[in-house]
Amino acid sequence: MKQASIQSWGAAFAGVAALVTSSAALAAAGYADPGQIGMQDAVTPVAHDIHHLHNVILMPIITIITLFVAALLAYVILKFNDKANPTPSKTTHHTGLEVAWTVIPVMILVVIAIPSFRLLTKQIATPASDMTVKVTGRQWYWSYDYPKTDQAAAFGFDSLMKPENELKEGDIRLLSVDNEAVVPVGKTVKLLVTSSDVIHSFTIPSFGVRIDAVPGRMNESWFKAEKEGIYYGQCSKICGKDHAYMPIAFRVVSEQKYAEWAAAHQKKAEAAKAQSADASAAR
Repeated sequence: MKQASIQSWGAAFAGVAALVTSSAALAAAGYADPGQIGMQDAVTPVAHDIHHLHNVILMPIITIITLFVAALLAYVILKFNDKANPTPSKTTHHTGLEVAWTVIPVMILVVIAIPSFRLLTKQIATPASDMTVKVTGRQWYWSYDYPKTDQAAAFGFDSLMKPENELKEGDIRLLSVDNEAVVPVGKTVKLLVTSSDVIHSFTIPSFGVRIDAVPGRMNESWFKAEKEGIYYGQCSKICGKDHAYMPIAFRVVSEQKYAEWAAAHQKKAEAAKAQSADASAAR
């Protein structure tokens, strides 16, 4: 009977693990599927570390604490109810127990704090970057600026959510945008994040990026995408009436495709600049 019970528990845990794994596989497209359990697929070093901290360190600790407290409550209910224990103990305190329930939680927090601080340092300490993208939150869309480099001119564009009547096959309602930000795969991208009006929150779960866009302040983050694809996010601050309608879409492509995309945008920016100069001269 005991062996059968152990086998049934093992089967249950295996089923949960399979469900979480299959859900993670479904999330490989860079967005959450309906009914998904677990986090979106990680495609950057920081996102992998976030998943490791959550799945390997925090979840076992939380599970053990929950089961211990549940067992303790069950023991107290059965052992010390009025029927089983009509004469209650007069004990007011126990020194060893009070030391234990003070020291053990502190030790658990220290165990959690060490990898947490290591991960936090990795998130905020931007390594040497291959390129920079400036992100500006606006009510209610995002603007992306690619600064001037030695090889290329600066350019920028706005990115707005596609309305439902403009969605095409493969587009995702409330997530697809008219202009996706594009970056090359395997390159370290520095993000400079600010806002032109109120506080927004720039969030891409698959990148492990979540940073506030604050008016008058330039916050910094980074990512290094390992896989090509489209990765989505949304503003995670309640920034106004259209808070839920300012999605983020980053397309990760090969270096060659990125160079072609950037060249097209640079030509467009240069043409617009020349047209503006001609219009000013005509006045």
